[in-house]
Amino acid sequence: MPDDTPLISARDLVKRFGDFEAVRGIDVQVRPGESFGFLGPNGAGKSSTMRMIGCVSPVTSGDLRIFGLDPATDGPSIRARMGVVPQLDQLDEQLTVEDNLILYGRYFDLPRDECRRRAAELLDFVQLTDRARSKIEPLSGGMKRRVSIARSLINQPDLLLLDEPTTGLDPQARHVLWDRLYRLKQQGVTLVLTTHYMDEAEQLCDRLVVMDNGRIVAEGSPLELIREHSPREVLELRYPAGSNEQHAPEVDGIGHRREVLPDRVLIYADDGEAALAEVHARGSHPESALVRRSSLEDVFLRLTGRSLVE
Repeated sequence: MPDDTPLISARDLVKRFGDFEAVRGIDVQVRPGESFGFLGPNGAGKSSTMRMIGCVSPVTSGDLRIFGLDPATDGPSIRARMGVVPQLDQLDEQLTVEDNLILYGRYFDLPRDECRRRAAELLDFVQLTDRARSKIEPLSGGMKRRVSIARSLINQPDLLLLDEPTTGLDPQARHVLWDRLYRLKQQGVTLVLTTHYMDEAEQLCDRLVVMDNGRIVAEGSPLELIREHSPREVLELRYPAGSNEQHAPEVDGIGHRREVLPDRVLIYADDGEAALAEVHARGSHPESALVRRSSLEDVFLRLTGRSLVE
């Protein structure tokens, strides 16, 4: 396949469940070797899209091609070249870590010796060689996610799908996973992931789409989206609980715009410290104030009127 041919191409892609339209006519193209993300809150349509790409949920309407093939007729051929890390780990807790990988490799008709060799390499890759003989059940959540990633790579896939790969993990475990995924990308594996963590999308994705209510509301690199939809800095003001709406008028007109959230008031400005000085000059006294750079969460808030983590 030529390098400029999309690995995934979706046009006017729709997924319905009865009367409910989970995915509402989206267009997506993923190039070989890139890391592509679907960013959005729960219920945005991310997982429904991933299940269609993964050839486990039929397309309601529209056109979808993976490796240039049609999932409706070429599902087995597509899945043979794909690895999947589902949102919930589906490991056999009664088997050892190594045997989980070997058994999965056998589904791809790999010889047992080859499965064992690849399992050893992959457990070294995810830094779990010392746990090869351990059962799954006592492992930490981060370790189980790494086993799931290792298992998904047993068939040496060209495309790896990851649905909410670090949900529920502590920060240290998330960073270990991010490092492993970055190394896979360096090896030429195409990554497609869903997440509602904006820092994860910024760390891992070359390009992404922001989804809300089954539609794509923005597309680009993380930096492009932030530059297009948000000023450079954000001033977060925290007033006594329940009084944000009352205090918000005190900061009207400072910076480019403001957003009132349940727990804070956000002021978007080119210079956050200057905006804070103006807040104090007006006699407004928040309990705390923080100046930070704009993030993808701010982009989502601007586009949809709500926070990613709601």
